[in-house]
Amino acid sequence: MSRSAVRPLIVALAALAAAGSFAPPALAKEPAIHTGFFSSLAVGGYDPVAYFTQGKPVEGSKEFSTRWMDADWRFASAENRDLFLAAPEKYAPQYGGYCAWAIAQGKTASGDPKFWKVVDDRLYLNYDQDVQQRWEKDIPGFIASADRNWPAVLGK
Repeated sequence: MSRSAVRPLIVALAALAAAGSFAPPALAKEPAIHTGFFSSLAVGGYDPVAYFTQGKPVEGSKEFSTRWMDADWRFASAENRDLFLAAPEKYAPQYGGYCAWAIAQGKTASGDPKFWKVVDDRLYLNYDQDVQQRWEKDIPGFIASADRNWPAVLGK
């Protein structure tokens, strides 16, 4: 192709891009399940079932793991892994393991598995102790706000 033929093509492509007709599709900025920067572990490697069965955070084992929603999930036992596999939505933390208070604010922040609460048979994580104390002042209100923001907040 000659230089004189390429120039109109470049001008046309630039015009399309400027008009927004040539823009790439929008992608979520954050994955649906929160994991670390250099890890694919959900809930920081803690067993999400243990919050319900033992009432506390329990570290999972690589021996008892599975992959769900593009994340690796670890469990303290084969029994807990099997419970999760039978009903992952029941045991996975709400809002993909992001901080419930942050989601209520229309933002994302990491959820820390050590700052948690089960409310109405749903697991919620918070960023740290201070944030969790703020969240606990109006749990129903923050859950309602977070529900409205989720999952659109991932694309912000």
